[in-house]
Amino acid sequence: MQNDTAFIIRVQQVLREQVAPALDLNPAGLEVLAIENGIVTVRMTDICASCPASLPAIVMQMEQELRQHVPEIEIIEPVA
Repeated sequence: MQNDTAFIIRVQQVLREQVAPALDLNPAGLEVLAIENGIVTVRMTDICASCPASLPAIVMQMEQELRQHVPEIEIIEPVA
């Protein structure tokens, strides 16, 4: 798996069209920055900024949902 543009676009599309609606998240608040060795670095905005303790649970749910559509992905690494 490479950090190529087509794969990044595919993952971004799945995050916005499948994962975000399934978890009731704002799709505009998810931006794929990079993908390397099964790890997706995602900038996450508008995701419960007032309750950072919930972030790990949200990321875990996102990973599970994303893997259903893109099995090459292992981990989501969130960044602000």
